[in-house]
Amino acid sequence: MSKNLPGPLRYLPELVALAKPGVTLLVIITTVGGLWLAPGQLSLTTLAAALVGTVLVVASANTFNCYLERESDKYMQRTRNRPLPAGRIPPHIALIHGFVLAAISLPALFVGVNVTTGLLALLALVSYVAVYTPLKRIGPVALLVGSVPGAMPPLMGWSAVTGGLELPGLVLFGILYVWQIPHFLAISIYRATEYQRAGLRTLPLVRGVRVAKWHALFWSLVLLPVTLALFPLGLAGPIYLTVSAALGLGFVIYALAGLRSTADEVWARKYFLYTLVYLMTLFAALVVDAGPAHAH
Repeated sequence: MSKNLPGPLRYLPELVALAKPGVTLLVIITTVGGLWLAPGQLSLTTLAAALVGTVLVVASANTFNCYLERESDKYMQRTRNRPLPAGRIPPHIALIHGFVLAAISLPALFVGVNVTTGLLALLALVSYVAVYTPLKRIGPVALLVGSVPGAMPPLMGWSAVTGGLELPGLVLFGILYVWQIPHFLAISIYRATEYQRAGLRTLPLVRGVRVAKWHALFWSLVLLPVTLALFPLGLAGPIYLTVSAALGLGFVIYALAGLRSTADEVWARKYFLYTLVYLMTLFAALVVDAGPAHAH
């Protein structure tokens, strides 16, 4: 049906796919978490600008990423059917779309929300596209860099309300930053062959799967106290404390299980899926059980 649409509209489904809708859903969840937890209130127009601007700037970053990796994406099962490697959309259309999204989202955040949120968005966009994406071909340090823009949405949600970078907002950033590392280590273990074909130098490929598993355990252990920190800060209540402790212990247990000699790609895939369930459940508990410091 899209082929019958006039002009550039025929590419609409492909342009949506370039934004990586699954990633966008996580962005919405974590941004709403930051917006909900921050003390204060927003007008409906500012709230709309914050949500739409954040989603669109992430869509812009993802579109640029798809453009830059359109050749290497052909070598990976999970990416070879994306619009660009599959040839369903010309590269120049995708590139223009990325710039259009940036041209809409950044002013929406700078003008429609506040300068702090706009600067965070700009930092996320530039670091993801110009630093993280090329670093993936150089070495595993790319993961530590790429987790910075990936952790921005809840902090942007927080700063949209407060206009600042207070400690609770930075803890929200820290939760998402730390969570991403074992999350992506898991996928890089069970997709190791594909990453190798694509020429991306992940930790399992550069230093071995065993080292990657130890790193996953380390960051799983770090994640537990970071998530629990929201309780003493007054941002979360006892229900969140209980849920986050249980989820965090499950995270560590899963990582420990990976150290067994029999743990293979099946374990890594299950661990990856657990990280997704973990994040959505954690932020749901946060929204449900906001603490006394949360005042609307």
